[in-house]
Amino acid sequence: MKNTIFLGAALGACLLASQALAQQTYPNRVVRMVVPFPAGGVADVLGRMTAQRLSGQYGQQVVVENRAGSGGHVGAEFAARATPDGYTIMFGTIGIHAAYGIYSKLSYDPAKDLQPIILLADLPNILVVHPSVPARNTREFIALAKARPGELNFGTAGAGSSTHMIGELFKVVANVNLTHIPYKGSAPAMADLLGGQIHLMFENLPVAIQHVRSGRIRAIGMTSRTRSASMPEVPTIAETGLPEYEATAWFTIGAAAKVPADIVRKLNGDIDTWMKAPDIQAKWKEMGVTPLGGSPEVAAKFFASETVKWNRVIKVANIRGD
Repeated sequence: MKNTIFLGAALGACLLASQALAQQTYPNRVVRMVVPFPAGGVADVLGRMTAQRLSGQYGQQVVVENRAGSGGHVGAEFAARATPDGYTIMFGTIGIHAAYGIYSKLSYDPAKDLQPIILLADLPNILVVHPSVPARNTREFIALAKARPGELNFGTAGAGSSTHMIGELFKVVANVNLTHIPYKGSAPAMADLLGGQIHLMFENLPVAIQHVRSGRIRAIGMTSRTRSASMPEVPTIAETGLPEYEATAWFTIGAAAKVPADIVRKLNGDIDTWMKAPDIQAKWKEMGVTPLGGSPEVAAKFFASETVKWNRVIKVANIRGD
């Protein structure tokens, strides 16, 4: 009996030691970063920048895998159900972590089946219109929308995306009727805006900035409370006609809920250090990105508060994604 107890304790100790060693040497093979959106959007760009940095730091490839669909939930569910060893991580957004209430039939629970590693960054969206739209500021745009209820189409990266939810919040606060046109990513939506097939977008600033500067689309206002340092000449929506309006897009890195805490902490610290490194700050300013960082616990609390906020919008606007 004593030998059995001793053998069991020894095996348990060996297993713990083996797990600790695996975590200390993490990563020792390729890491997959799931970006649950098509190539070309901000999530894809930031995901690839993060993967490239981690690859150089770890001496192991961090490979981006785009798995789009259902507002990001196809890729998010894949990451949630992956082996919880830290070798599959995921790029997350508002739609995955806070606005998933628009879907009534998800086959996984984002709040329970995923855990945050870090809040990566946030950025303003920008209300942009095709040049054929006569409005040149927020007041004029609201007046136009009220005069033409349901006639103005706004394109988005998909149901539940920041480009969708921020537009829905605008509709609620401004009391206007805009018609939502969901796309499979920001790139095709922007292509149709440039071509005049849709009238407007509430797009992530880095996607829209070059087209505004070229004059191919017109900026109406930033969705953030303060102006963006990358385009200070563009006023906020709040200061030009809708004082109570404010919303930003935010991005995270996460993993399956059962990934060991030691691996989550390592990834958190490494990504946090990179996001705040002096040599990358000029790039963030150019893109209109604000690095966030902080602990996984900070991210979890943020998710909870954002879920409450966006659930209110979902209820008031009666938004359904399925």
